[in-house]
Amino acid sequence: MDAFKPKLVGNDDRRRPTRDEAMEAVRTLIAWAGDNPERPGLVDTPRRVVDAYGEWFEGYGQDPARDLSRVFEDVTGYDDMVVLRRVEVESHCEHHMAPFLGQATVAYIPGDKVVGISKLARVVEIFSRRLQSQETLTNQIVEAIETALQPKGIAVLIEAEHQCMTTRGVNHRQVSTVTNRFTGAFKNDPYLADRFLKLAREA
Repeated sequence: MDAFKPKLVGNDDRRRPTRDEAMEAVRTLIAWAGDNPERPGLVDTPRRVVDAYGEWFEGYGQDPARDLSRVFEDVTGYDDMVVLRRVEVESHCEHHMAPFLGQATVAYIPGDKVVGISKLARVVEIFSRRLQSQETLTNQIVEAIETALQPKGIAVLIEAEHQCMTTRGVNHRQVSTVTNRFTGAFKNDPYLADRFLKLAREA
């Protein structure tokens, strides 16, 4: 997929701006900030920013369902949680477009299907590379796994530092935000939820 090809955005009829239009928008922001977008140190910045945005937000052009579509139905009687820890989260909040960075712990209890563990990390990565809140990101990961695997339970915990809080506004550093969501067995069994949280804290 061409990350810069004009296309419909979301579910509305707005055309995606061209690469040249995006670079012109960066020049406008540089000028608004008080600098000269034509000076030597900044003349190539619009291109670099647009390239970076193409990487940071490539999740819009990716479908997590595709990564979760290859499942294995022989679980050989395994009935405990599968846990993936220390999955890097690199996302941008939808309020200030500032990065939030952290880690996710993802777990599920298989029903009739399992998936390659790298695919769980890919789900986190795909949804992270979109504009959203951490709460939405947590829900999206859970719902994608639920749809693909119909497991007996899912648990997701994300802890991240938001640069919209650490570098501006209240300027409180080393403050992290924790979100989690449990479904199925994790929601109904406090002992199982506690086991998951202990494993997540060890991450």
